[in-house]
Order: sequence, then C-alpha cells, then structure tokens
Amino acid sequence: MSHVDLMAGPPPTHLPEDPADAELADGADPGSVVRRHPASPAAWAALAAEARDEGADDLTVYAYARVGYHRSLDLLRRNGWKGHGPVPWEHEPNRGFLRSLALLALAARAIGEEEEWERCATFLRDASPAAADDLLGGDSPDSP
Repeated sequence: MSHVDLMAGPPPTHLPEDPADAELADGADPGSVVRRHPASPAAWAALAAEARDEGADDLTVYAYARVGYHRSLDLLRRNGWKGHGPVPWEHEPNRGFLRSLALLALAARAIGEEEEWERCATFLRDASPAAADDLLGGDSPDSP
C-alpha cells in the first residue's frame, strides 16, 4: 500500500512549448509575433519588455503585461494548474508567464498601484523563487 504525502503540495506546472519562442529567439518583431500568436504569453511579455525598453508610457507596458498575464492564466489552467503551486523558471516554456507576471508587477508599481505590485511580486516569488530573483532581483515586497 502506498501513501500520498499530503504536505507535498501540488506538482510543478510545466507549460507546453510556445511557438512564439522560436520566432522571438530569431529576432522577430514582438508586435508581429503577437499578431501571429495572440494567445502566447511569451509574445506579450516580449511586447511589454520592448515597450518598456523603448521608453513607452508605463500604462502601455502595464496593458501589454496584463494581457500576457491573463493569457498565461488560461494556459496554466489548461495544463493542470489549480491556482497555486510551483511554475519553475528552469522549464523554459514557463518563462513567458513568469516574465509577464514580473513585468506586470513592475509596471503596476510604476503607475502607483502598490497593491497590485505586492500581489504580483509575491505571486511570482511563490510560483518561482528563481524567476523572482532573476526578474526582480532583491526588489520585491518580501525582501529584507
């Protein structure tokens, strides 16, 4: 008779390969990639990052990141995620979600939405401490 460890928590979620990743890696324009793959968290994260890097208004970055975040939630749920649990940074197809979440947190803070910043930064740290370290560094609500 085997026993289930009830304290172990949910298993890690591993998203499937995102078709936009290869196009983005080849240097395709994020806006064009979003148009070809509108459900892609990676494409929306790339579009948000591009907007931020080019000095776009914080509201534009926030909007792009929020779309990526919501597309990510749909994808996570379709792949067995129950609203919590690890989403490892080490699994590359998860990175579109994690980047969207980090960009949303940072853009929320930039527009003065402190509650959203804290919620998203904490969600990122809970889903993947490695992603939070990589994407937010020591800049998170629960940092010492």
